[in-house]
Amino acid sequence: MHLNNLYMEDLYHRIHHLIQKYLWVKIIIGMVLGIVLGIIISPSIGIFSEPLSMVLAAWFAIPGRIFLALIQMMVLPLVVSSIILGILSGENVSNLQKAGSFTLPFFIVTTAIAVIIGISITHMVKPGQYVSFNKKSQIIEKTTPSTSIKTGNEKDFIEKMPDTIVNLIPKNPLSIMINRSMLQVVIYAFLIGIALLVMPSNNAKPLINWFNSLQEVSLTIIGWAMHLAPIAVFGLMTQVTIETGIDGLIGMSAYVGTVLSGIAMLMVLYAGVVWIGAGLHPWKFFLSIRNALLLAFSTSSSAVVMPLSMKSAEENLGVRKSISKFVIPLGATINMGGTALYQGAAAIFLIQVFNIDITITDIAFLIVTVVGASVGSPASPGVGIVILASILSGIGVPPQGIALIISVDRILDMA
Repeated sequence: MHLNNLYMEDLYHRIHHLIQKYLWVKIIIGMVLGIVLGIIISPSIGIFSEPLSMVLAAWFAIPGRIFLALIQMMVLPLVVSSIILGILSGENVSNLQKAGSFTLPFFIVTTAIAVIIGISITHMVKPGQYVSFNKKSQIIEKTTPSTSIKTGNEKDFIEKMPDTIVNLIPKNPLSIMINRSMLQVVIYAFLIGIALLVMPSNNAKPLINWFNSLQEVSLTIIGWAMHLAPIAVFGLMTQVTIETGIDGLIGMSAYVGTVLSGIAMLMVLYAGVVWIGAGLHPWKFFLSIRNALLLAFSTSSSAVVMPLSMKSAEENLGVRKSISKFVIPLGATINMGGTALYQGAAAIFLIQVFNIDITITDIAFLIVTVVGASVGSPASPGVGIVILASILSGIGVPPQGIALIISVDRILDMA
């Protein structure tokens, strides 16, 4: 009996040490507890009424919303300072050109591949055929004005493209920060970084020191916020599970399974690139970045997890700071492969639900539109559904159809 007590005490200390040391363990515990509590409180179980369940969901989400607000408050200064310091750490323009000449094409090509994966797997599985007419009618009847967004057509898209390209150059730095136009913020930081790189060092040094201080302040406040991460994940997962409900997941299970399968294929693609390109075993790679993966899954935001991504890259993978400071903020803004796959799959799913005939030209237009839209999308929760609404009518899909996928949007957004 005494030996059993010693064993249990030793096991307790081991688990306590594991939880205290490793953030990913805390996040997994928070996720599991949040899902269990969410299922219990969910109106589909019947213990709590729907109005009460939604009130409880809002209260449980408070730590998560505070966590997201703290991180999002510092995302812009962190992105700007990290990109500028990343460019400066390259020491000269030729090093910058070498990094950029590979990074940007890689982002664009993999995003396009992601869209093609999403479209292809949805076309093969045909999850839209599993949605019953009654289910479709029931959900669309509940469509609110906020889920019905007027969009342009293919002609409007082509006509507006020149203005869109010109507007990428930020005319007013304050306005882009207020509107959180991340692509413009990246371009703004990129131009400042190059200017400081080519300036005489004595003239550039005061501003460089200021950006160093700005990055330190940003990381310090984000470090405080990270202490809330496990509690935030618990609250957010509780809210998501309550609002989605078991019925919502079961009713859209074919669609959810299709998108998750596509995302798994995309992860295999990335793992292959890491293995072939860097000689790093995929299992070791995913273990090294597990903290960032779990936090990104829990918060649905690559921007929120950006500091942890840089830390994982530098400390666990041995990536040079000059590379991580340049590539990761850039990737968190324009490398939206998962978002692109999700939007491509969702568009084809709705095409199947509404029995709409599309041509190869429509599919090509969809790929180009989704790649362009995802590259410029903010790295925040729920953005994917808004972008999807803005491109649906270009291929003849009623925007009201988004009501069909809203119930499972957060789960897929997290993935």
